[in-house]
Amino acid sequence: MMAFEMPKETTDSRIREVTLGTTDVKVGGENVMPFCLFEGEMPNRPLIAVEVYDDNPQEWSPVVAQPLADVLADPVAWARKAQDEWGADIIALRLRSTDPKGDDNSPEEAAQTVKAVAEAVDIPVIVYGPEDVDKDGDVLKAAAIAAEGKNVVLGPAMEDNYKTIGAAALGYKQTVAAKTPIDVNLAKQLNILLSNLGVDTGKIIVDPTTGALGYGLEYTYSVMERLKLAALQQDDTMTQMPLMADVGVESWKAKEAKFPAADEPAWGDENKRGVMWEIITATTLLVAGADIVIMRHPDAIKTVREVIDNLMG
Repeated sequence: MMAFEMPKETTDSRIREVTLGTTDVKVGGENVMPFCLFEGEMPNRPLIAVEVYDDNPQEWSPVVAQPLADVLADPVAWARKAQDEWGADIIALRLRSTDPKGDDNSPEEAAQTVKAVAEAVDIPVIVYGPEDVDKDGDVLKAAAIAAEGKNVVLGPAMEDNYKTIGAAALGYKQTVAAKTPIDVNLAKQLNILLSNLGVDTGKIIVDPTTGALGYGLEYTYSVMERLKLAALQQDDTMTQMPLMADVGVESWKAKEAKFPAADEPAWGDENKRGVMWEIITATTLLVAGADIVIMRHPDAIKTVREVIDNLMG
């Protein structure tokens, strides 16, 4: 009887390795599909970014708000807690207070928060604007100036504002998160546009837009996997950027994650349900190819870190 030998697919192609922050934190660099370590290498493990908001979110489910109750009104304390207690690899700071449909705070106010958070932690920082095409340009330019020397990730750069955000990243030596609707060709095209603008392809992270469990997860999985396949099997240089999955915000939007058991008794205990919703979404997209997952609940973060540890062997 012949011994079974696992078939292997190897490639000379590789995902670009992107340096985050000012320390030696790197993401990407793999030459294999996710966790297929018998075929190649993943020199950098996938990273967990923890959400921090600048506007004291009041609408969150008590399940996720309660563990953060002492820091929700203080983004600096929140970032430190994420780093020191939950072991965050990255802080994902959301400047939601600048949303024109909300508080509409000024870019200058947001920049002060960016500076304070970036100086309070030793780990890299992602800075996301309110995802308003017009306001994001002003907010992220101010953030780029405030965080000069910190190599933060600015986003989301989208088709309608990538020139403004890309120029700010270029001028102040920051990294860019490029976001497109869930589509391989659109993601590739935005990478080309940023590259043509002068942004180093080694300073681009791709946010292909995340659908959570029950809300487009399979579609996100397919697109992320196809981006990885194009990068590694077709040696497509414009898809060889690390991928980021925005898990926390999308998972906790799901009504199934946050509705109280008193309203939907058949759904079970909401204290377990919401956390599991985030865990399932994150682990699924890690297997699809995410190099960074942005998360929210500390219990979900702990479990997903254990999953990454196990998959990395």
